[in-house]
Amino acid sequence: MAVRGIGIDVVKVERISQSLGRFGARMEKRLFTADELAYCRRMKDPLPHLAARFAAKEAASKALGTGMSAGVAFRLLEVLQPGGQQPRLRFHGAALERFEALGCSLSHLSLTHDGGFAIACVVLEGA
Repeated sequence: MAVRGIGIDVVKVERISQSLGRFGARMEKRLFTADELAYCRRMKDPLPHLAARFAAKEAASKALGTGMSAGVAFRLLEVLQPGGQQPRLRFHGAALERFEALGCSLSHLSLTHDGGFAIACVVLEGA
């Protein structure tokens, strides 16, 4: 398999905290799916987990080569983390169309949060 795209992003957890404090549920609905919110809210401190998902979406949009444009939006990029397993990406709508147009068939996602920062790295592969 060949690498079709790479993206990385870092975000201050405090920035996400301040934005959510200011814009609340409206921002949550714009950025995260219901499943992402449910997963993060199960954590003792959901903010680092939300920030990591925000970073993952930014990194994925960079790997797609679009950024948050060309119809690619935050909720069209979904982070799945079933049962505490390795996180995965699910693409929807225009993000899925771009993923397929690049010839991608597989995505890799790595997340971390520590020291007030959340970081995500995305690699897209295809034949």
